[in-house]
Amino acid sequence: MKRFVMTLAILTLVSNVFAGERSNLVSNLKAGKQQTLVVYGTSLTAAGAWVGQLQKVLNEQYPGQATLINSGEGAMWSKWGADNLDTRVIQKKPDTVLIEFAINDAYLDYKTSVAEARSNLTNMIDRILASKPETEIILMTMNPPIGVHLERRPGIKDYYQMYRDVAKERNLLLIDHYANWEPIMEKDKTLFAKYVPDGIHPGPEGCTRVITPAILKGLGIKAEPPAGGDGKPAPQP
Repeated sequence: MKRFVMTLAILTLVSNVFAGERSNLVSNLKAGKQQTLVVYGTSLTAAGAWVGQLQKVLNEQYPGQATLINSGEGAMWSKWGADNLDTRVIQKKPDTVLIEFAINDAYLDYKTSVAEARSNLTNMIDRILASKPETEIILMTMNPPIGVHLERRPGIKDYYQMYRDVAKERNLLLIDHYANWEPIMEKDKTLFAKYVPDGIHPGPEGCTRVITPAILKGLGIKAEPPAGGDGKPAPQP
C-alpha cells in the first residue's frame, strides 16, 4: 500500500509540474511533419532505458515520422558536450534536443564549477540555435545520486538549480526529474534502491515509473510508458 501511494504521488507531481502546452516536437508530429530528436548527456542518457521507451511510444503514435538519435556518452560532462556538439548534435540537424549533463558536472574529479557548467550549457544552447534557430531545446535535471556517488557530487543540487535558472532565463522547457525522485528517496529508500539499484543509474523499472512518464508529460504525449526496456541506446544514423 505504501508503494502504491508513493507511485500515485509521483504521477500527481508529474502532472502538476508539466501541465500546459505540448512541445514543438509533438505539435509538428501531429501536423504530419518529419522530426529528428537528439538526446544528449551522460550515461543516464547513453544507457538510459527511457530512451528506448520514448522511442517505442513515438513509433507507436507517429509511425515513420520521428527519428530519435542517442548522442549521449557515459562518464562525460558539459565540457565534453560543448567540445563534441558539432558532430554529436548540430550535424544531425535536430528539430528538438534534450540536454542533461549536470550530474557529471557536479563530479568533483572533473573540477567544473557551477559557473563553468553554466557557461558550457549556454555555449551549447547558443551554438545549436545559431545553426538552426527554430530548434527546440529542452533541459533536464535527473535523479539524485546516493552513497559514494553523492559523496563524489556533494553540490549536485546547485547544478540542478542552475539548469532550472537557465531554462527560466532562456524560456526553455525544463523536465525536472529531480523533483519527482527526491520524495521517493526521502520517503521510501527501499523503493528508491529498487528503481536505482547502483545508486546513480535508474534501471528499466525506474525509468518506466518515474523518468519516462515525466518526459511524455513534458512533451505533451498522452501515453502509458512501455513496461521494461533494455536500456539500449537508439542508433546513430
